[in-house]
Amino acid sequence: MKSAVFSSFNVFSCIFILFLSGQAIAQDKLNVVVAGLNHDHVYQIMNSYEKGEVKISGIAETDKELINRFKNRYKLPDSLFISDLRTLLKMRKPDVVLAYNAISDHLSVVEAAAPLGISVMVEKPLATSLKQAEKMAQLARQYNIKLLTNYETTWYTSNQEAYSRIKERKEIGQIRKMVVHDGHQGPKEINVSKEFLSWLTDPVKNGGGAIVDFGCYGANLMTWLMDGQAPIAVTAITRQIKKDVYPNVDDDATILLEYPGATGIIEASWNWPFAIKDMEVFGETGYIQAVDPQMLRIRERENVPY
Repeated sequence: MKSAVFSSFNVFSCIFILFLSGQAIAQDKLNVVVAGLNHDHVYQIMNSYEKGEVKISGIAETDKELINRFKNRYKLPDSLFISDLRTLLKMRKPDVVLAYNAISDHLSVVEAAAPLGISVMVEKPLATSLKQAEKMAQLARQYNIKLLTNYETTWYTSNQEAYSRIKERKEIGQIRKMVVHDGHQGPKEINVSKEFLSWLTDPVKNGGGAIVDFGCYGANLMTWLMDGQAPIAVTAITRQIKKDVYPNVDDDATILLEYPGATGIIEASWNWPFAIKDMEVFGETGYIQAVDPQMLRIRERENVPY
C-alpha cells in the first residue's frame, strides 16, 4: 500500500478560469453578484472577499436578519444589498452570479441571469428535479452562458490525481467498482445556521435529505469516472434513523449504480460519528482511494500463489 499527499489549490481561481476562459480578461479579480445568503457555503466566498481575492458588486437577499448579520461580520455597505436579483444584475453587470440559496431556487437564478448573458454557479446539486435541471440547461444553451455546479469534491487534488491515474495513465486497468462515502453527524448536530437548516430539511426546497445533500457527490464523481455514461439501473435505500430530528426527510441513504462493466455504491448519511468524504476505485490490476482532499492510497494487485 502506497500513500501520496498532494497540495490543494484555490477554488475561486479555478472558477475564474472556467467562467472567463476564451475571453479577454482585463481585471485580476472575478466580479460577482451573490444570490442569497441562506446557504452556509456562502461563507467561503465571503471569506475570499474579506481577503481581497474576489470582488462582490452586489448581494440579492430579502431576509433582514441575514442582511444585518453579514453587514456586521464583513463590514458591508448598505449599497451592496438589493432585494431583487433581476434589478441587481442589470445595475451591476457582474461576470457571474453565485447562488447560495435553496436548491429549489436555483432555476429562478438562471432565469434572471441567462437572458442578460451572465454565467451562473450554483451550489450542489444543480436542481431538485429533472424538469428543473433540463430547463436550466436549455437556458444556458439558448443564451450561451456557462452554468457550473460547485461540487466541493471536484476541487480535491486527491480526486483530480486519482482521475489522472485511472483515466489518463491507466494505472489500475478497467474500473470494476467505485465506492463513495460522504456524510457527517447531521446538519443540526454540527450546528448549521437556522436559515440553512430550515430548507435543507425541507423535502420540496432541498428535494430530499441526506440522499440529496451528500448522495449527489458520489453521483457526480462516478459520472466523471464513467465518461458521462448513464447507469443501466439505479437502486436506492433511504432511512429515517433520527425521525425525531429529521421528520420530513431521509437522514441516511445507500445508492447502487449498475453499469455494463462496473458497479457504483454511494453511501450518504447524516448519522455518522464524524465527517467523511472519500472515494475508492477498484480496477482490474489495482486500487486507488482518495482518503481526503489531499491524500491518496494506492495498492497494486498481489501475485500471491494459492
